[in-house]
Amino acid sequence: MASGNLRVSLGQASLAGAHDVNQDFHGALLPKGHQLASKGITLAIADGISSSAVSQLASQTAVGSFLEDYYATSEAWSVRRAAERVLSATNSWLHSQTMGGDGRFEKDRGFVCTFCALILKGRDLHLLHVGDSRIYRLHAQALEQLTEDHRVRMSSTESYLGRALGVGPHVEIDYRGWAAEVGEVYLLATDGAYSHLQADDIHAALGRHPDDLDAAASDLVSLAHRRGSTDDATLQLLRIDALPASDAPHPQLRREGLAMPPALAPRMDFEGFTILRELQVSARSHLHLAVDQASGLQYVIKTPSVDLSQDADYLDRFVLEEWIARRVDSPHVVKTWPGDRPRSHLFVAMAFIDGQTLAQWRVDNPQPSLESVRGIVEQIAQGLQALHRREMLHQDLRPENVMIDAQGTVTLIDLANAHVEGLAEYHRDALVTGVPGTLQYAAPEYLLGEGGSQRSELFSLAAITYQLLTGQLPYGLEAARVRTPADLRRLRYVPARHLRPDLPAWVDAVLAKALSPQPDKRQEVISEFVQDLKAPGAQFQSQRITPLIDRDPVLFWKCSTAVLGLAVVGLLVLRAFGH
Repeated sequence: MASGNLRVSLGQASLAGAHDVNQDFHGALLPKGHQLASKGITLAIADGISSSAVSQLASQTAVGSFLEDYYATSEAWSVRRAAERVLSATNSWLHSQTMGGDGRFEKDRGFVCTFCALILKGRDLHLLHVGDSRIYRLHAQALEQLTEDHRVRMSSTESYLGRALGVGPHVEIDYRGWAAEVGEVYLLATDGAYSHLQADDIHAALGRHPDDLDAAASDLVSLAHRRGSTDDATLQLLRIDALPASDAPHPQLRREGLAMPPALAPRMDFEGFTILRELQVSARSHLHLAVDQASGLQYVIKTPSVDLSQDADYLDRFVLEEWIARRVDSPHVVKTWPGDRPRSHLFVAMAFIDGQTLAQWRVDNPQPSLESVRGIVEQIAQGLQALHRREMLHQDLRPENVMIDAQGTVTLIDLANAHVEGLAEYHRDALVTGVPGTLQYAAPEYLLGEGGSQRSELFSLAAITYQLLTGQLPYGLEAARVRTPADLRRLRYVPARHLRPDLPAWVDAVLAKALSPQPDKRQEVISEFVQDLKAPGAQFQSQRITPLIDRDPVLFWKCSTAVLGLAVVGLLVLRAFGH
């Protein structure tokens, strides 16, 4: 099979054992177009257990549902997340069937099977496994077993499956991922096949049928039976003939054949829109307000900078914004134009938000109440959570990228620096930049080159929260200068109450935790931070109150002077009456 620069050869065969019913099941899906880029090529194999009269149905369900449902998951998800979600749902269904039949009392009579899957996406391979079916990599003199059998050995002759689909309400799935190499050959096999085959047998079969891997697989399962296997024997072969170039643009971020747009001006017709006015011009992009001629609704037309027209990474990120907006449905994440008219030029069309940036709101509200800040932060958090559920990180969270409309709805904008795990998996060199976003709001781990996580987004959100309350950044400009672990250790959190003595003492405890230079010391998830701001727990309420001399040195010395003055007056009065 060939698609673009990816070429593979696939073969598979299955042979029933001594009993009438073949309890093994296998399948493969080799998609084309966007699904090949977003999900990859998938092989799956399952093996029932002989003690169950319905185990073959479990095997068929496991493979069939996996091949169908995996390709229906979000394109933004990583292979691991998508595959594990599908297998978890399949396991739950099989277990419910088990509990509704004879397997309720004896699990080895239920809807139980082993399962293996191998997925080739971009330049990486991904393995999912439970049970004792196996996946091997073929070498010159040996078969390298890549899976671990989930069998519990009772004695040298007796064992049982310790893990399989359908046994319990939850199942632990083994996962591995690694870089693929051209020329590699992989095998997926049930125990009826692999127990009677060696590396030499595989090489011999491939030598006889170099262009027909189905014939090679058929030869191998027949050989296993001739050597004494009485069990069902199923085998799949995957040979990697070519891989996409490591620097190739991601095929989902389509911009081929699109011309750079002309300079836009008011009253101009452009791609079905009428340009109204210019909104913003920067070194990276031009923004214009426009009306969609079909719907009459207003949108922001964003066109790329001519100076960056040869920068492939910039252009990929430019189209990434609309790609993300089409896949995230949240009132707190900017929406895209929903139409699908054919395009001639490279541009993105995003919903127009009639409001102001959070940066302007901060200028207009220099000392906002804690309650108003909480309301804004909670909405920002909801937008971030909508991205995180799809394995996306905004990575450029700052006041200029947050909009507030006239009704007080808060919306995240500018998704061009976002990280999408499902896209990054296509090849790890794609969509990589140094430090995404703005240094002042970036979590320190980005500056150390360690990459980001949801806790990195929490740091940025907490920095914005601190700035809204105080007008300053929690570490001043020092956080933006972090380059080494030593720099990190020198960071000192400046209590917000130094700048806003009217704030409750617990606010600093909540913010200091979220703004910890070390990610593992922050709240685990953003929702926990939001909850702490609304209803701080005992660990924050019991924090030591910052002394007045630390919170407001000027006020401290004024009070001290006043108290000293009163004491002196009192002593003078006592002396006067004493005489």
